[in-house]
Amino acid sequence: MNALHSALGGTKKKPSSLTKVFQGSMRIFSKKLPHPDLPPEEKEALLLKEEYQEEMSESTFLFLTLDLPTAPLYKDEKEQLIIPQVPPFNILAKFNGNTEKEYKTYKGNFLKRFQLLKLPPYLILCIKRFTKNNFFVEKNPTIVNFPITNVDLCEYLTEEAQVTEKNTTYDLVANVVHDGKPTDGAYRIHVLHHGTGKWYELQDLQVTYILPQMITLSEAYIQIWKRRENKDDKTNHTGV
Repeated sequence: MNALHSALGGTKKKPSSLTKVFQGSMRIFSKKLPHPDLPPEEKEALLLKEEYQEEMSESTFLFLTLDLPTAPLYKDEKEQLIIPQVPPFNILAKFNGNTEKEYKTYKGNFLKRFQLLKLPPYLILCIKRFTKNNFFVEKNPTIVNFPITNVDLCEYLTEEAQVTEKNTTYDLVANVVHDGKPTDGAYRIHVLHHGTGKWYELQDLQVTYILPQMITLSEAYIQIWKRRENKDDKTNHTGV
């Protein structure tokens, strides 16, 4: 995304057509944590220092990363791994301004929370399915039961932004799916045809019609959502 932004003539200060379409902004609250192995009294003393007080900053984004819950390791009675399912609002809660998550960096451990300031015309969501360790790449198969229309993100905005952002409802227009193992899987993409309101699945050179209900059962990896520009703007989604 950053390379494409530069190729379109954009810089850190100069916008491009890419940033005009996909760029939003967020508020980040960050607080440094004492080392977990320290005695309780030392931790309490450190938490009083300025270095360990919560700081607030603002940052732009071209996509939002959504973290999946850890997949269970237990199997059912047929010795098949149980694939969990989660509502989309469970993973979107990362941006409600209250949900805290610990991040480990070379500078130390930090507790962070996020809240959105500005929503873009087109919102890209990246569902974090792959994690790397020192030995291999793991894939999380959790299914996100997302609706494909009428997703309102107002509650993830700051109070000030809720006043200024008049249009906060989105409809899905593209869905990238990863099937199979992390190292040798395949990608499919679901695309909405705006003229007819029908959904199509693309894989290599094959293009087939797909029911909207089947899209929500896929292992979504990257999604593109289009913002409604007014409350009466409803994209024609056949079969929904």
